[in-house]
Amino acid sequence: MKWLVFVLALSSGSLTLAQKTDSLPPRVYHWDSLTVTKEDTRLRREIMEGSTTSLAYFEVHASTLDPGKAPHPPHTHPDQEELIIVKEGEVKITINGINKIMGPGSIAYAIPGDEHGIENAGKTQAVYYIFKYKSKLPMNQERAKQNGGSFLVNWDTVTVKKTDKGTRREFFNKPTSQLEKFEMHTTSLNIGLDSHAPHTHKEEEIILILRGYVKMRIGDNFYSAGPGDIVFLASGVLHNLANTGNEPCEYFAFQWRN
Repeated sequence: MKWLVFVLALSSGSLTLAQKTDSLPPRVYHWDSLTVTKEDTRLRREIMEGSTTSLAYFEVHASTLDPGKAPHPPHTHPDQEELIIVKEGEVKITINGINKIMGPGSIAYAIPGDEHGIENAGKTQAVYYIFKYKSKLPMNQERAKQNGGSFLVNWDTVTVKKTDKGTRREFFNKPTSQLEKFEMHTTSLNIGLDSHAPHTHKEEEIILILRGYVKMRIGDNFYSAGPGDIVFLASGVLHNLANTGNEPCEYFAFQWRN
């Protein structure tokens, strides 16, 4: 599944320290423009770091691991949630001693205090995205536990539902320790179609394109995006996207608010 693409409203290239403390603007971050940094056991691509309307801290980066490698030992975060999305290859993700081998499109979610780790379990390089965030409101750990706590979801286990424009996979929709609402799904959009009419909503949103090519509307501007690109949509920003390729496009979309 090398066709997986991810869209998040971010900017291309690396961010300076001054930018990291700023509120993140809506924009597209192109995979091919990201700066690659070599570390001891991985290649790292910084995508974005800063704050949003709901989040005091929001970080997104991507890691590339060689077979048998891990980026660091298993660890915990005292006051942040972490979402992992596998882009390429096979990884073993462990949360509190429970592990799964996970391929492209699979996700893992760890609540604060739960130990988690990742390693390349395949024979080729593995690539995955990390999203770490902390709410501007006080953490509610009990709410997270009551709604299922940490979890692992393999791409192949998610039900595919037909729609009038393509298909949809529902991953989750629930409150977490940091957010009153956190919803995540994928959409497959047939050739030449729009996702929906241009609209706004209170929730902030990330779009991760899985395959194909799209034109993303952000406010009054339009941006091309393709495999590996990421888009961040701030609260209240007018947006939609259209499939501009010669095959169905597919993308992750997730929304949150506190």
